[in-house]
Amino acid sequence: MTLSLYIARRFLGSVGMVFLIFFGILLLIDMIEQLRRFSDAGVSMGTTLQLALMNVPETLYRILPLIFVIGSVALFLALARSSELVVVRAAGRSGLRFLATPVFVSLVVGLLAVAVLNPIVAATSKAYEDLRAGLSAGGQSVLSVSDSGLWLRQGGDYGQTVIEAARANLDGTELYDVTFLTFGPDGIPASRYHAARARLSPGAWVVEGAKFWDLTAANPELVSTDLPGETRLPSDLTPERIRDSFGTPSAVPVWDLPDHIEGLERAGFSARAYRLWFQMELAQPLLLTAMVLVAAGFTMRHARFGKTGMRVLYAILSGFALFFLRNFAQALGESGQIPIALAAWSPPVAAVMLALGLLLHLEDG
Repeated sequence: MTLSLYIARRFLGSVGMVFLIFFGILLLIDMIEQLRRFSDAGVSMGTTLQLALMNVPETLYRILPLIFVIGSVALFLALARSSELVVVRAAGRSGLRFLATPVFVSLVVGLLAVAVLNPIVAATSKAYEDLRAGLSAGGQSVLSVSDSGLWLRQGGDYGQTVIEAARANLDGTELYDVTFLTFGPDGIPASRYHAARARLSPGAWVVEGAKFWDLTAANPELVSTDLPGETRLPSDLTPERIRDSFGTPSAVPVWDLPDHIEGLERAGFSARAYRLWFQMELAQPLLLTAMVLVAAGFTMRHARFGKTGMRVLYAILSGFALFFLRNFAQALGESGQIPIALAAWSPPVAAVMLALGLLLHLEDG
C-alpha cells in the first residue's frame, strides 16, 4: 500500500508538472494572439489576460492525452535512472503489477476530468465567446435551441431581428412555422412577420405567404396584412454563420449533452457531432490509460540498456500517432463514414490492446 501511494504521488506530480508547463506556454501564446486580434479595439493588458485565461482551458483539455503521455514518460525515466524500477522488481513486484497504480490513477483522473473539468471548460469557453463577441465590431448572430423550437438573432444597420421557428432543416437555411420580430435602432419593436416557411438566400430571408404586423401602430392586429407571394427580409446571415452559431460540442457541459442532443433533433438539426463528442468524452478515461500504457511500453526499462533517447522518441511519437488517429476517427464519424461508437471507442481500445501486447512481450515474453 505504501509503495502504491508513493507511485501514485510521483505519477500525479509528473503529470501535474507537465500540465503547468503547458499552461504557462499556452497562456503566453494566447495573450499574444489576443493582443494581435483585438489591437484595433485597444484592449488593456488585464482584458487580454482575462481572454487568455478563459480560452486556454479548452486547449489544455483537448491536449490532455498528450500531457499524460509526456508526464508518464518523465515518470518512468526518473524511476529508471534512480534504479527504483530495479528495486521494485527485486521486491517481487512485476512490471504489470507496478503499472496497476498509474493505470488506476489515470482512470480516476480521466473520470474527474470528464465529470468536473469538462463543465468548467464549457463555462470558460462560453464566457470567452461572450467577451470576444462584445469586443468584436458589427452585429452577431446567436442561435439557441429550446423546448419550444429554435431562436436565432441577427443584427445589422437595419437593427436587430429575433427569429423563432418550430423546426428547421439540417443546416438551418430553411425554417418552418417561423416568426420574425424586428427592432428599430432604438431597440423598440417595429414589426412582426409570421410565415409557414422561410428560406435563406444571399442577403435576405425569403418568406412565403407571410402575415405582417406594424407594431408601431396603436392596434397592430387591426392594421395587419397578408402578404401574397414571396417577401424578402434583409439578412446578413450565411449558412456558414448559422453553423458557427451552434458553437462546438465542447462548449456544452457533458451533463447537459443528452438534453441538448434531444433538443437539436427535435428542432430538425443533425446532432451527429454532439453524439460523437458525448461518446468520445465517455471514452476519455480509457484514452488516458492507453497513453500511460504506451509510454510504459517504451520507457519502463532500466537506463543501462541504452538507447534512452530513441525509446523516449518512440513513446512520444506513438502518443501523437494515437492522438492523430483519434482526431481522424472523429472526422470520419462526424461525416458519417463510420459508426459513432466505432469512431469514439476504437482508437483507445486498440491502443490499450497493442500496449498490453508490447508490455507482455517485454515483461514475460
